[in-house]
Amino acid sequence: MATSAIQNAADWLERGGLRPTRQRLALASLLIGDGEDRHVTAESLFDMAAVAEEKVSLATVYNTLRAFCDAGLMNEVVVDGSKSYFDTRMDDHPHFFWEDSAVLTDAPKEELELARIPKAPEGTEVSRVDVVIRLRRPR
Repeated sequence: MATSAIQNAADWLERGGLRPTRQRLALASLLIGDGEDRHVTAESLFDMAAVAEEKVSLATVYNTLRAFCDAGLMNEVVVDGSKSYFDTRMDDHPHFFWEDSAVLTDAPKEELELARIPKAPEGTEVSRVDVVIRLRRPR
């Protein structure tokens, strides 16, 4: 992996307060090393690691993605009860979910208008609002 990608990954991990283990550095480099935002599943990141000849187990990928989310470096976007995507873009923004290809992409933030959201139950606060717009091609 390029030195700049590893340095970007190390800096990113430091921002999250995470120790830069070999596995974390490898996965972080794949996720943000080139400065581009990504939407990945654990399985797609596992496949990316295999192509890059990084030796990590699928369980390690799941645990590492969870650690990245817990550290505030990524957001988990749940598309349905069984499918999670992990997003490196941290600002509030909506998503398109393309049902025919099971791909998650960013939707134009400037075109979304939310007039209001329900009040949070007593003793709680809204941490974030996820907007996922499901798309399919007409039949």
